[in-house]
Formats: sequence, C-alpha cells, structure tokens
Amino acid sequence: MPNIELLRKNLEANNFQTSYFPTKEEAAAYLDRQIDRQTVAIGGAITIKEMDLYPKLAAHNQVNWHWEGGDPAKAMDTDIYLTSANGVAETGEIINIDGTGNRVSSTLYGHKKVYFVIGINKIAPDYEKALWRARNIASPKNAQRIGVNTPCAAKGDKCYDCKSPQRICNALVVLWRKPKAFQAEVVIVGEELGY
Repeated sequence: MPNIELLRKNLEANNFQTSYFPTKEEAAAYLDRQIDRQTVAIGGAITIKEMDLYPKLAAHNQVNWHWEGGDPAKAMDTDIYLTSANGVAETGEIINIDGTGNRVSSTLYGHKKVYFVIGINKIAPDYEKALWRARNIASPKNAQRIGVNTPCAAKGDKCYDCKSPQRICNALVVLWRKPKAFQAEVVIVGEELGY
C-alpha cells in the first residue's frame, strides 16, 4: 500500500497542492465544485473517463476533450487542464509519457491551473520505480488500448524501446517541482484508476 502521507508531504514540498479522497465519486464531486464557469481541457486520461467527470463539468463549464469531439489544438487556450500521470513517486516526482506531446505540454505551461488526478495504482516508492511503471505498465496498456502495431502492444508485458513509427512513447516529462507559471494540484484517489 502506498504511503499517501509521505507522497503528499513530498509533493507539497515541491510546491504542488494536494488533496485525497477515498473514492472516485468523492474526488469527482470535489473537482466539480472547484471548477465552475471556466474553460477546461482534458488530456487523454482513462482515469478521468472512469470518474465520469466530463458530463459533470460540461454542465457548467466550457469543456474541450478530444475524446468527446473537442479540438486538441484548442486545449492550450483553457484556464484549467485536467489529466492524470503515468507514474508518481512517493519522493514527489510526477512522470508522464506521450506520443504526440499535447498532453505533456499542457502540464508544463499555458493554463492557470493543472489538476493531476491519480489512483493509488499510479504511485511508486521512488523516481526510478515510477519511471519503470510509466514505461512498462502504463505505456503498454495505452498502446494496446489505442491499437498500435508495437511490440509492447502485441505482448503487453513491457517497453521494448522500439523504433516503430506507431510508437506512443515519444516524449517523457518529469516534474521534479511545480513549474512557476501556474497552480497545480495532485488529486489522489484511494482506488485504482486508469493505467
């Protein structure tokens, strides 16, 4: 079981706000209260989908999510950005891998606030294990979900550091600390969510 208190302490020392909710329903209700009358973009995140957050937010916000017919190019022009992470270390680092770069770029600059919503399955004890998790658990599962022709999608067991033109692991972003240009909050959910 991950050490949630240690994770929160280290994330806060790295200038991230944190919150914790035992269930995805409680976390979704919190985000629905926090985000009101805003422009919102959602990055490709199974975690957000599993929380059924889009219809709640779309009822009182202008929400752009490419999975719901939105335009990824317009995602950079929103006040709020919601995403998850491929790995989060109890030592305070957040790791994301991306194929196109739109999701990871939105975690670096351009919004007033970024929310990282993570299930407990995303948490690893340290940076090396979080990076391993991102490459060898999250990436193969995402490659299988998208249906690309890569060794990790075919076998689903690990990263093969392939050279496939369909490779989805093209960009790696590690947030050692919160970037200075915006607010960021890590919303931790006491359930397994996403990959």
